[in-house]
Amino acid sequence: MILGLRTAIYPAPDLAAAKLWYSQVLGQEPYFDEPFYVGFSVGGFELGLLPGAQPGTVGPQPLWGVSGIESAYARLLELGASALEPVTEVGEGIKVAAVQDPFGNRFGIIENPHFNIKAVR
Repeated sequence: MILGLRTAIYPAPDLAAAKLWYSQVLGQEPYFDEPFYVGFSVGGFELGLLPGAQPGTVGPQPLWGVSGIESAYARLLELGASALEPVTEVGEGIKVAAVQDPFGNRFGIIENPHFNIKAVR
């Protein structure tokens, strides 16, 4: 039985640079930091960095929740990400956007006023 999202893993060919960038994006240091994997706790979920994996912008596309998507998107660009998809309202007040991180991965964000944190298990 699938219980729900637990981890989104991002390829990190330059693990040290990726760890620094994601620490800035997330505003925190990783809770798990080894040469083979770096893990950040993000709102009860995990964002992982995997060295030696191939970056890309296609394939599964997780969306990380934000409040104030316009400012979050602008901050990602200020930190060196490249625009992939501008902030777009997709209905019912839900907005999405995506950037390409400095390592070649798609990093998506979502502002969803209907997200029910109590439903997370």
